[in-house]
Amino acid sequence: MDSENLPADAAAPGTVSVVIVDDHGIFRSGLRAALGPVIRVLGEAATVEEAEAVIGSTAPDVVLLDVHLPGGRGGGGAEVIHRCSALGTTSRFLALSVSDSAEDVVAVIRAGARGYVTKTISGPEITDAVQRIASGDAVFSPRLAGFVLDAFGTASVAVDDELDRLSARELEVMRLIARGYSYKETAKELFISVKTVETHVSAVLRKLQLSSRHELTRWATERKLL
Repeated sequence: MDSENLPADAAAPGTVSVVIVDDHGIFRSGLRAALGPVIRVLGEAATVEEAEAVIGSTAPDVVLLDVHLPGGRGGGGAEVIHRCSALGTTSRFLALSVSDSAEDVVAVIRAGARGYVTKTISGPEITDAVQRIASGDAVFSPRLAGFVLDAFGTASVAVDDELDRLSARELEVMRLIARGYSYKETAKELFISVKTVETHVSAVLRKLQLSSRHELTRWATERKLL
C-alpha cells in the first residue's frame, strides 16, 4: 500500500477524489502524474486486499481499477468491487486495463464497474473519464462498448426484472452461494453471521422461485451472472 495515502477531507471544491489500484508501481506513478489538477489522488493499492482497505478508509469518488490483480480469491478487479460493495462503499469504479478482451470487460461490468477504458488512453482523456464517472455517466473505450451492448442488450431485461426482486445484500449472498461458497465462507466474506446467510438464501430462493442452491447455481450460470 502506498505510504502517501491521504485523508479524504479538505478536498478543494470541484475536485474528484480517486484511488488508483494497479499492481505496477511505475504505472501508478505515471497515471498519478498524468491526471489533471481537478483530480485528487487519495491513495494507491497493488492487491485485492490493499484495495479493499484503502477504498474503505478513504471513500474516494472514483476508483481507477486494473482488471488483473494479485491477492484475494483470484477474482482481480471484479473481486475488489464485490468486496467493497459488501462494505457499503459509494465509490464508483472505472476499469483501466491493458486488456481489451470481451471476457474481462463483461466480468468487471457485471461486478458493478461504471466504465472500462484501456491503458492507451491519454492523460486528458482519463481525467475527463473520471469526471464523467463521478457525475454518474458510464464511460467505455469505443471498441469495448460493443462488448457491453452484446452482453447487456435486450436479453438482459428479463434478468434485470428478476434481480430487482432481491435486495443488495441478497444479491451479494446469491452470487457467492451460486459460485460454490459454503454458508460459513459466505458469512466470513460478507462479515455477517451464518444464520443471516441462511435467512438471505431462503429469501433468494423464495423470490426467484427456486428450490435449492443447486438450482440457484444453474439459474445464475444460465444468466451469466457468475
